[in-house]
Amino acid sequence: MQARILKHFRNRRLVAPLVLLLAVASAFLFVPGCATKPESAPPPPKVAPPPVTPPKPVAPPVVEENLPPVMLGIDVLEAEHFAPIAGKRIGLLTHPAGVNRRGESTIEILRRAPHVKLVALFGPEHGIYGDIKAGDNIADSVDARTGLPVYSLHGKNRKPTPAQLKGLDAMVIDLQDIGVRSYTFASAMYCTMAACFEAGVEVVVLDRPNPLGGLKVDGPPLDAELKSYVGAFRVPYVHGLTIGELARLAKDSAGPMYIPEIINVPDAVRARGRLTVIPMRGWTRAMRWPETGLRWVPTSPMIASYDAVIGYAMVGLGTQNSGWTSGIGSFYAFRGIGFPKRTPEQIMAELGQYHIPGIELQRIPGVARDGKVIDGVYVEVANWEAWHPTELAFYMQKVAARWSAANPFARLSPADERTFKIHVGSSAWFSALKREGSRVDVAAYVRSWAERDAVYQQQSRKYWLYN
Repeated sequence: MQARILKHFRNRRLVAPLVLLLAVASAFLFVPGCATKPESAPPPPKVAPPPVTPPKPVAPPVVEENLPPVMLGIDVLEAEHFAPIAGKRIGLLTHPAGVNRRGESTIEILRRAPHVKLVALFGPEHGIYGDIKAGDNIADSVDARTGLPVYSLHGKNRKPTPAQLKGLDAMVIDLQDIGVRSYTFASAMYCTMAACFEAGVEVVVLDRPNPLGGLKVDGPPLDAELKSYVGAFRVPYVHGLTIGELARLAKDSAGPMYIPEIINVPDAVRARGRLTVIPMRGWTRAMRWPETGLRWVPTSPMIASYDAVIGYAMVGLGTQNSGWTSGIGSFYAFRGIGFPKRTPEQIMAELGQYHIPGIELQRIPGVARDGKVIDGVYVEVANWEAWHPTELAFYMQKVAARWSAANPFARLSPADERTFKIHVGSSAWFSALKREGSRVDVAAYVRSWAERDAVYQQQSRKYWLYN
């Protein structure tokens, strides 16, 4: 019994302190007002966020265009935000080669130009799409692509009529010439300028390169009485001017603008006419077409390449009413030459005896229209500086008189005689060729023309826009 009591008191000595400790803790836990919600922890001190630097805008990658170094007149007009024609209702005389240096059509560029209203198109020989063959007349129409009226300047009229110009403030002209007098695009410009001057419409010419360069001048100057739509400008056959420079010559030359049966604009009307030429940038007179970096767009079905441009200046007159043909079958337009019943070897031997400077005659294959391979003579320009573009053509005419049973130039009808003379430009040459045939002294005429051409080139410098 005594042992149980002692055990009981020992346990109580251990429990009492524990009970006392719990009582004290409870006093703290059950403070009034805190029975259902423990005290919240104090909020953390506010710390300013670190400054955020916005990322710099990243410019889109620059895609560098490999553009030609020459800016055409249409490129310059666009770079100037079309200021010369802003707020104006305009007509446009152009063709497929009327493109900017990116190859975009001038028609489309002017259609989307701000503050410009393109209301009518005008087409030269071959039409605005260049798909009509040489000499064919073209009717007026409505352009299926744009819905604009298309007035043909190679149909019932060669110059715009007052009705066609009515309501226009300006006529924009964008035509690629080939540097040869008998190519009619310069004539289309000339007649259009005259009509606009009569109607009080401003003319804006977008300049383009002369593909033969601005330093090569050659061939007979045009006789005054032979002025026609084939040759509207009294210049040497290879004239060395851009189309913008030709426009300046037409505007500033003394005397009326005159082409028999087409126009006769008095001097006073020409003098008060308004002309603006938009020059190129980056073109120099020493540049031939390849140096421009521009892509050649065919100016007519037979001038599909720069090679054909060179050939047209070189053999175009040689094929006029002579029996000579251009090409080797369907290949090498104006670079290949042939004559009926004569082999390439005979042609090369006959022409080779004249030692025409700057050229080489080569026998090469071509393809005939029936698909057969044939050989022909190709004319290569071996020395540009020594080359006189038209000289070969006059030797071709001389040889034609030798190889024909009778002098072909003595047997031309009046219509064919006129065609020959307005293309060549020299009545004196035709008379000598008709009279003397194969005995005609080509070299003497070439020397005489060269002397006159040098005088022309010096006088024409006042119309130059480029050095």
